[in-house]
Amino acid sequence: MEKLKFLECLSKQYPNIDSAATEIINLQSILNLPKGTEHFLSDIHGEYKAFSHVLRNGSGAVMKKIDDVFGDTLFDDQKEDLASLIYYPSEKLQYIKSIGKADSSWYRTTLYRLVSVCQIVSSKYTRSKVRKAMPENFRYVIEELITEKKEVLNKKAYYDEIINTIIEIGCADDFIVDISNLIQRLVIDHLHIIGDIYDRGYGSHFVMDSLMSYHSLDIQWGNHDVLWMGAFAGQTACIANIVRTSLLYDNLSVLENGYGISMMPLVLFAMETYADDSCTQFAIRSRHSNDMDTQTKLAMKMQKAITIIQFKLEGQLIKKHPEYKMDNRCLLDKINLQNGTVTIDGKEYDMLDCNFPTISLDNPYKLTDEEQLVIDKLASSFMHCSKLKKHINLLLQKGGLYKVCNDNLLFHGCIPMNSDGTFRMINLFGKDLCGKDLYNQLERSARKAFFAVDEEEKQLGRDILWFLWNGPDSPLYGRDKMTTFERYFVEDNETHKEVKDIYYQLINDENIVNKIFKMFGIESENAHIINGHVPIHHMEGESPIKCNGKVIIIDGGFSQPYHKVTGIAGYTLIYNSYGLMLTAHEPFKSVDDTIRNGIDMQTNRVASEVSQKRILVGDTDNGKEIRENIKDLKELIQAYRNGAIRQNQRS
Repeated sequence: MEKLKFLECLSKQYPNIDSAATEIINLQSILNLPKGTEHFLSDIHGEYKAFSHVLRNGSGAVMKKIDDVFGDTLFDDQKEDLASLIYYPSEKLQYIKSIGKADSSWYRTTLYRLVSVCQIVSSKYTRSKVRKAMPENFRYVIEELITEKKEVLNKKAYYDEIINTIIEIGCADDFIVDISNLIQRLVIDHLHIIGDIYDRGYGSHFVMDSLMSYHSLDIQWGNHDVLWMGAFAGQTACIANIVRTSLLYDNLSVLENGYGISMMPLVLFAMETYADDSCTQFAIRSRHSNDMDTQTKLAMKMQKAITIIQFKLEGQLIKKHPEYKMDNRCLLDKINLQNGTVTIDGKEYDMLDCNFPTISLDNPYKLTDEEQLVIDKLASSFMHCSKLKKHINLLLQKGGLYKVCNDNLLFHGCIPMNSDGTFRMINLFGKDLCGKDLYNQLERSARKAFFAVDEEEKQLGRDILWFLWNGPDSPLYGRDKMTTFERYFVEDNETHKEVKDIYYQLINDENIVNKIFKMFGIESENAHIINGHVPIHHMEGESPIKCNGKVIIIDGGFSQPYHKVTGIAGYTLIYNSYGLMLTAHEPFKSVDDTIRNGIDMQTNRVASEVSQKRILVGDTDNGKEIRENIKDLKELIQAYRNGAIRQNQRS
């Protein structure tokens, strides 16, 4: 009975045998096409220019297609010029005109080359899918140019006429822009973001704007992403962390210009409360210690003010949730102002700063009225920001804590484990959970911050978002503690250490990795774990490939502060019909350099895993869904034929 009801619903979309049969033929043909290219990026951290360029060049996929088309028939500089035009068509056109090269001969040659590239990048898709991706203005023209027309006897004359007409009527510029964007669109079929879009860099909001319009993607939340989710939901400890980090990395522009969140309440409070405090422990990372202008001094005072507010709010949360097991992060009550010391894990340390005018010895975690007013105003700004709402909605709609896709397990941080290789049991919700069950429960709880009706449930969801940011059992954070307090106030570097979860050692053990695959229901011999979060120290010889290729960590340091440590500017992963290819990127110079000189972001292939046979759509998760759809359509046809469902024969 249930099956019949389902088939009746399906019959509304396919009202007769002919329509169902046509769709079966279409789906069957798709199964035999090469699989689309998947693109994996991680730990973008607001580095918009580098991120945007990697999206435009498909981590080298565009240049690979140019090589495939032209081989040795073009010089390297000609290929680079063509590639830079595809990446930045409007800007490149403007430059070509400025140097006087944009004559009819250049346009004709360029249009033919672009059409040739477009032909090859569209060849792995159905004509219907390519048509949907085409720009509306030139849809018919592009389709004519990239489609083989066997019935045309003089093909050269036919295509020449189209190209000449485009140039003659003054549409060449618009056509170049549209076909270049189409090539970018078709080179990458699906984008995976493995967490940490936000913080550190200046352009997190620009990255999110790009993702808002991207044709096909999923996002695995990183701990920096859930921090922003918590802030939008009104979790004040998350808000304080974001403001403090923005001040530390000198990127308040994301808050003020990107999201329109005013810092004026914090400015006024910091100027008054810390007027006579030099706040030397709160230096701005991008500014030299000798560069102590008025703006820098104010930023340091603001950073100290919000840091103390953060520690108070976090102390309140930790006492409210003993299940978080974070008592060792409550340090304000361990300060001895008389001696100028703090006791951490039973050991006493000298404090680098003891000026705390807002901390009460009787109740160190209570906000003053002025501090409460500051955080309330900030919370109101975060919660009522329409642009942030759109971006957080994208994270909720396209994102989650993990994803299994084509036998690849994607997550940002780690699977919490014990040293003996067992999954660590964690009790946050009244029962012991580990691995996949823990991930599922944490995601359900996090979503309640936005969708629950009961206010208590919503508040628990908000608090879980903060826990996911820095909790010792958080699979997104993956360290024993976040030593923010120690880094500000204690000189001893031993106190600054944050011990990584044992997972990062155990992933070199194939038995452990296979246990993880089994827990997440992955049985393929070609399975992989793909995650980020922990930068690979390339300069020290560390490899992003673990466990004989079964684990790939793709955080190579997109973020500029990591470049000195990692020695590169990030890893990206491509998974196409031929297999996997991991690429290391050098720091991106500038868009202008790419446009003027054709200089692309320098990339080096780190590793590749070539499939024994070309991977088809039928071999993917999408192929499984298509086969299910074909099965349902065949049952619908049978129901039409045996009279169980009446056909709607349209004339």
